[in-house]
Amino acid sequence: MAAAAAVAAPGPCGAGGPRVSSGRDLSCVPEVAETLGAVARQGFDFLCMPVFHPRYRREFTHQPARGRPGPHTRSDLLLSGRDWNTLIVGKLSPWIRPDAKVEAVRRNSEAAMLQELNFGAYLGLPAFLLPLTQGENPNLARVLSTHIHTGHHSTMFWMRVPLLAPEDLRDDLIGNEPVPVPEDGSGDEKTWIWWHNFRTLCDYNKRIAVALEVGPDLPSNHVIDRWLGEPIKAAILPTSIFLTNKKGFPVLSKMHQRLVFRLLKLEVQFIVWGAHHHPEKEFCSYLQYLEYLSQNRPPPSAYELFAKGYEDYLQSPLQPLMDNLESQTYEVFEKDPIKYSQYQQAIYRCLLDRVPEEEKETNVQVVMVLGAGRGPLVNATLRASRQAGRRVKIYAVEKNPNAVVTLESWQYEEWGSQVTVVSSDMREWSAPEQADLLVSELLGSFADNELSPECLDGAQHCLRAGGVSIPSTYTSFLAPISSSKLYNEVRACREKDRHPEAQFEMPYVVRLHNFHQLAPPQPCFTFHHPHPDPDRDKSQYRQLEFAVEVNTVLHGFAGYFETTLYGDVTLSEGGAGAGALGGGWGRVR
Repeated sequence: MAAAAAVAAPGPCGAGGPRVSSGRDLSCVPEVAETLGAVARQGFDFLCMPVFHPRYRREFTHQPARGRPGPHTRSDLLLSGRDWNTLIVGKLSPWIRPDAKVEAVRRNSEAAMLQELNFGAYLGLPAFLLPLTQGENPNLARVLSTHIHTGHHSTMFWMRVPLLAPEDLRDDLIGNEPVPVPEDGSGDEKTWIWWHNFRTLCDYNKRIAVALEVGPDLPSNHVIDRWLGEPIKAAILPTSIFLTNKKGFPVLSKMHQRLVFRLLKLEVQFIVWGAHHHPEKEFCSYLQYLEYLSQNRPPPSAYELFAKGYEDYLQSPLQPLMDNLESQTYEVFEKDPIKYSQYQQAIYRCLLDRVPEEEKETNVQVVMVLGAGRGPLVNATLRASRQAGRRVKIYAVEKNPNAVVTLESWQYEEWGSQVTVVSSDMREWSAPEQADLLVSELLGSFADNELSPECLDGAQHCLRAGGVSIPSTYTSFLAPISSSKLYNEVRACREKDRHPEAQFEMPYVVRLHNFHQLAPPQPCFTFHHPHPDPDRDKSQYRQLEFAVEVNTVLHGFAGYFETTLYGDVTLSEGGAGAGALGGGWGRVR
């Protein structure tokens, strides 16, 4: 739900408006418009409230209660349609239990639940909160799924799930009494299993997400890690978990702060609920503290800034050998803040190693840039040459005739006779002389998936004996991951005339964000250049075995690579935060 403008002018607490998207959760709201205005003045962006009075238990079976006259809840005219659509999150009445074992209670709860969901859809609410309080919720899942599939509305459904089940809190245990361990061994992962069972029954519906309720006790780190692979839209923070600092302001413990930092990275919305436990300060001090944490979280890396906006966005891998790339694609590559500086450093060191100081005026190194694109590696080579004080002669080889136009413009306007532009496939080009150094950037997100080994081996005839290739070696890695969001994105890629699961056999380029890595990555394939036998069979096969220590769901694999450009100058594509997602349920291509 997007943060919306406050319905009333912010008071002192809300001056300027918080950057953390936040809401206030109230159990009962006597006056909707006045309460919404008060919440807005405190700086909150939206209000969570029941759409029916929480103690108004309707009867749908027996008379005379079934035929009770009068409206069941308040009119939609209390707020404008825009306010209902952006500022109100509905809540299911707490007495509704669609999975009750008593049939009369179950049937009445079903009818009441549908009545409240339908009224929420009538109001156009952006989200609706429903609690998960037990492990088995088949009827809740059935009623909700039916409502989603039969209605013409866009409401999101946030399942309110506690990080720890209420019965797992240890406050009532006697000192030295052993902590009871569940028979199924689930321990503090119990509520994740509640959620997993429920979303499986709902077939991973994209409109069903998590509102994670944070309590005073936190589960182990591996349980929190697993939650971060789920579609968390909101985090519910009770005021009771806040401590008091020396100045009387509410603060969170170090463990809770770390959790908030990780949730902020997923851009979740925070919901504050409960009584005011710091009466010396205004209620907005809770929100001010969250804003303080947001401003003081670790700054994003250069790579994270570069990839901003591409998180969890599926892209089909490029095939530059088969297809001619577009100008905008080259432009995105050239904005990489790290790659070309590393290439320049590698070429600089190579030139220093190959040309002694006494030969720097007479020894001209022949450098062939293979797959030159629009020329960034040519420019990196020229900068490295000037930095090292060594002379170079460059061949810029490119098969894309459209990119060759750009290269020839560079050559005419900037490079001059030091650079020769060659419009040819590197494997078929007959070079007029042999190279001392081959430079290329043909690596895909999984190293060899854009046919770098085939291209460089095919062009190795251009390299003289003792020559150098940059990169010199590269290794691909795989790690199992869980990501509900990416699983749903891949499912949506289904095509009409293909096998219904064909999209799961396709690798995708993804900036991984909302995911949980289940085990450390392992090396998969390694390639070296130049190779003593460039005509060898390049097919490879690996069988990897991962030890996963948590009860979870395997949705696919994250792939990335590490490469040695020259000496100790290295480059990594992806790592734990980005790469290619391939396969589903353990199948990988």
